[in-house]
Amino acid sequence: MDKTICDICKGFKIPGTYLSYEEITVGNVNKTYKVTYQEANGTLKSYVVQQLNTYVFKNPIQVMENIEKITEYIREKKPNEPSLHFHHTLDRKTYIHDKTGFWRLFNFIPSFTCDVCDDLKMVTSAGEAFGEFQMLLSDFDASSLYETIPDFHNTIKRYETLEKDSKNDPFGRVKEVGKELEWLFSVKDKACRMTEMKNTGLLPLRVTHNDTKINNVLFDKNTKKALTVIDLDTVMPGLVGHDFGDAIRFATNYVEEDSKKYEEAGVNLDVFTAFSHGFIKQTVNSLTENELSTLALGGFVLACELSTRFLDDYITGDRYFKILYPDHNLVRTRCQIALAKDMLKKMGSMEKIVEDFIKQYK
Repeated sequence: MDKTICDICKGFKIPGTYLSYEEITVGNVNKTYKVTYQEANGTLKSYVVQQLNTYVFKNPIQVMENIEKITEYIREKKPNEPSLHFHHTLDRKTYIHDKTGFWRLFNFIPSFTCDVCDDLKMVTSAGEAFGEFQMLLSDFDASSLYETIPDFHNTIKRYETLEKDSKNDPFGRVKEVGKELEWLFSVKDKACRMTEMKNTGLLPLRVTHNDTKINNVLFDKNTKKALTVIDLDTVMPGLVGHDFGDAIRFATNYVEEDSKKYEEAGVNLDVFTAFSHGFIKQTVNSLTENELSTLALGGFVLACELSTRFLDDYITGDRYFKILYPDHNLVRTRCQIALAKDMLKKMGSMEKIVEDFIKQYK
């Protein structure tokens, strides 16, 4: 591996003397390594080398073309602030595809990440980071990006798939999940509202991140302020409310998304308030009224959508999501449904929080 990584760095024209590498174990899709070089003046400089998982990302070149477009656009707008920069090969590609795999190399930013965060100031800062990402790209032509995962947040199609597979019942599991199916279809219209609004032209397509978990934000080790957003493999055209909603779904839940104590799942309004504060402060003047009106709904939509995906995977034999035990996807389903139910109860409060921040920053 040492020689492979050294050869990859040479392919990206990294100056200086190669010293060492270490594997970064955060993340479960791509293989990531921190590489250290010594420059001619003796200074040590680090880079990140990644081997892209081409089983997950079937069109890696399209992924990299999307990433290059938006990272360079962001760097032009904030040239003196931390941001991702992907290096080029001699033939001006941001990737090397050879017999060892599909590789890329980008700048290393000293920082830390966290999977769970109870520091509300950090949550607000994460909201600002994702909001800034959205704001900086608000005038970018989203149609110029590839849709690398078609219908990723098409909630209508997610429901259609669940309905079809539950009727076919290939593994005889539907009898175990009658209550879950009944509840999900009882809220189908509300869960699909944002997709309907997009289809009728009420919501515009934007550049969206599509994996807005707090662990995709780099924080300064000293100030704990957000530095930049990372993990851009799923960047493509989408709805702002889906990005906001996914962040809320992940960050505000009292329990982990696969907790067996799913009856304890619910939305923490303090965390919701903190993230909303940062996000709306950054985006309020670049979003339409319709987009702003769907922010509070977004968390509920994403919780329902993910419930349909987990449940469909359970019904069809656990082919998509990695499971650790036989009913793992069913536990995930029940946890997301419990979260969605709590969001319904608190929807009025969530909408009021969003409205107050809109008034404050408009």
